[in-house]
Formats: sequence, C-alpha cells, structure tokens
Amino acid sequence: MKHVLARLCAGLVLLVGGLAAAAPPASAAINHEVPFPCGQTWSGQTRTNHSPLRSVDFNRTNDSGDAVAASAAGTVVHRGSMAGTSYGNLVIVRHSDGTATYYAHLSGFNVSQGQSVSQGQVVGYVGGTGFPNTPGGFGAHLHYEQRSSVGGTAVSIRFDGVTALYYGTRNYTSSNRCGGSANPYTAKEVCGSGYSVIDSAAIGTKGRTYLLYNSGNGYNCVVTLKTSGFTASSTSAFLEVQGRTRVTDSGSYTYYAGPVRRAAPGTCVKWGGSITGTSWTSPFEHCG
Repeated sequence: MKHVLARLCAGLVLLVGGLAAAAPPASAAINHEVPFPCGQTWSGQTRTNHSPLRSVDFNRTNDSGDAVAASAAGTVVHRGSMAGTSYGNLVIVRHSDGTATYYAHLSGFNVSQGQSVSQGQVVGYVGGTGFPNTPGGFGAHLHYEQRSSVGGTAVSIRFDGVTALYYGTRNYTSSNRCGGSANPYTAKEVCGSGYSVIDSAAIGTKGRTYLLYNSGNGYNCVVTLKTSGFTASSTSAFLEVQGRTRVTDSGSYTYYAGPVRRAAPGTCVKWGGSITGTSWTSPFEHCG
C-alpha cells in the first residue's frame, strides 16, 4: 500500500467570485464518501490556519496524477482554472440538496461543464496547480471542501455521516463506489484525458493490464484492472522505458493498480502487472 505523506498547502480564498448560483429545491441530505476510488487510503489534514477553515488537504506518496472521485452525485457547475486564487484547476459539483463540493489544485479534468456525475465517478486528477503567491507551491495534493451552496459557506466535512478530524491528521480509507459485480473503472479513466489504449493482456482469469499512450505529450501509462475478486489484495502495474529504471505501483488494491506514467516518445517500453501471484510481462515493444 502506498505510504501516506502529509504536505501543507497555501491558504485558499473563502468564496469564489462569480460562482454563486441559485440552489435547486431542497431534498434529502446527501451522503458523501471519501473522494478517491474504493479501497484507497489517504492522509487527510485539517489545521487552524487553513482557508477556508473546514477544508481538508489529502495526500499519499507519489499522488500526483492519481484519480479524484466525486464524493456524491451531482452536476458539474465549474470546471476550469480559478485565475487569481490559490485553487488552480478546480471542479465544483452541485448536489441535489443545493450543497456543493470543491476539488482543487487538479492537474487535469475528466468531466465537462454541466455534466451530471455519479458518486465515485472520476472528476479529475491530483495536482499542484494554483498558489499564485507561493513559488513552487507545496506539492501535489487534493484540497477538498463541502459547502452549504455554490459560493456559500464551507461546512464541517462528513464522510458516511462521520465528521472529519478537526484539527490534525487522520487516515481515511475510501468506500466510494465499492461493491457490485463489475469493475467500475476503465484504464482510460484511471490514466486521464488524452490517453488511448494501444495494447492489453490478460492476467490469467483475474484481470488485464493495459498500455496507453498520450500522443499530445509522448507519455505511456500502465494500469492493471481486476475483473473479479473485488477485495483488497496484492496488485501491481509497471512500466520500463528502455535504458531507464523500471517504475512500479504495487499494493493491496481493490480494483486497480496504477497509473504508472513515463515519457517514452520514440522509445521501446516493457510493461505489465500482477494480481495475487499471477503476472504478465511484455518484451520491449511499441517503439514508435
């Protein structure tokens, strides 16, 4: 399992100008889940100098580019950069009871403006965007908020009805989109916008490992997806660019291992993965 690494982030503005919107009629209270794929454990930090005060910063080791999932179903009412604020790339989801969730500092998006999203759907990817007054920022992490409305007051965050720890650091294990007989994630969803599957291979009867490529930036990405046995178990994905050190993501995962991304324009790659003792490894290939 990936180790947890807490990092600080710059204070964030309390209100986002121009985003206040009329709330829909009130309905049943929304139950929120931890904003990451099922089974992942993240370190959530709260502190007395955070702005807004009730927000949570989430971290784990090597988390840049990791998937961020909607904590509850709703409609995307903002998807883009917040120029002049510390939020950077921000997604705001408005929920059926008029409340909203904010997902900040993203490295990229997986949703569009006005799109309806389900609980657990990937909305973007962990990054370090924002921090206009802080050269270099504080590293990649997710800044997360629950608000009374779009542009409203930040409220105490609750997951499965339990209030987050204020103030300090606590580990949170996601139950988001757990259950069901099929894997709710796709390789493209895990790797992110711009990636397309160029190859895949079965790992016995337990799952598949996928190789994807982004022609826009020359990066490859590898993900291993389970097709059954959706409980936390040893799962890995690796990518080796010829002439460079192999990079592996391995741990006790419920649905997938990865993404593992590396630049490899015009260079051969070796790739593969494993699930509970069964593995598959390619030769060096896809050299174009």
